Amino acid sequence: MADPEFKQNGYHKLLSGTEMPPVERLTRVVTWATIVLAAVCLSCGGSPQGLSTPSPVSSLNRAETPSVPEAAPAPVLPTEIFVGAGDIGQCTNGGNPQATAQLLDSIGGTIFALGDNAYPSGTVQNYRDCYDSSWGRFKSRTRPVAGNHEYDSSPMGAPYFDYFGAAAGAPGSGFYSYQLGNWHVVALNSNLPVGRNSSQGAWLKADLAANSAKCTIAYWHFPLFSSSKHGNIEQVRDLWRTLYEDGADVVLGAHDHVYERFAPQDPDGAPDSVNGIREFVVGTGGAPPYPFVDVKPNSEVRLSTNGVLRLALKAGGYDWNFIAVNGPGDAGSGTCH
Repeated sequence: MADPEFKQNGYHKLLSGTEMPPVERLTRVVTWATIVLAAVCLSCGGSPQGLSTPSPVSSLNRAETPSVPEAAPAPVLPTEIFVGAGDIGQCTNGGNPQATAQLLDSIGGTIFALGDNAYPSGTVQNYRDCYDSSWGRFKSRTRPVAGNHEYDSSPMGAPYFDYFGAAAGAPGSGFYSYQLGNWHVVALNSNLPVGRNSSQGAWLKADLAANSAKCTIAYWHFPLFSSSKHGNIEQVRDLWRTLYEDGADVVLGAHDHVYERFAPQDPDGAPDSVNGIREFVVGTGGAPPYPFVDVKPNSEVRLSTNGVLRLALKAGGYDWNFIAVNGPGDAGSGTCH
């Protein structure tokens, strides 16, 4: 039974927590507990000196605003090698895919094939005779895109999708993305509708929105800018614009049988050293080279030869090295936006 004096002084209400607001109740409980503890120490011959009386309000504030640990920085992944070309498997009429395949023999990493991989029509036999006999030995590490010749023998490019399997993306679409070290890599199909309202255009926008990597590279067959035989191919401008608006860094194309490097530019061809995309045309995989016809603005290097482009994809930047079968190459470096 509680002591009458205890009840008379209202201490039972203090400890039971009734008839007072929460902060006042907490303050009184802490104060009363301190008094009791001090009394116990005095009754034992001790001294209250050295007791620390906490501030009830500051204790409450600490409970309401816990510290939030800082997020760990994203890990820096190793540099990845990304190497390849387009316009590859022409094994007649002066083509030489074996020469570029021999260059790849000594280069590790992931291989890109930029379309028109098997001439003249992308048939099953063309793939067997002219691609598989050269670049086919790298099939397990190749991520391809389709060119216009892949559709010459089949409206859906069936031999291409059958040959590469899952590595080429879903049959009938052929656009996909993946991560390569610190980089986001987007493979697109320029033979299909590419407008902003197309299924591919909508997919690209959603894919980029879901990507958190600092650096992005995209590749497909038809180049927006080219100084060679086919010139600028306007139909892919919407792809460029979507990539530009998202801050992409590099675009690879082929179709013209040349190597050409452009300075960073916007989708309309204006120089942009801050946010522009650098385009490489690499239609040099084995088909006979074309001449240059009309040099476009922002074109920096032009080589009419076979060879492969080797990219070292690093955290925050990239190095490029075009390795020619014969003659000089081209090398340099760039940073991500």
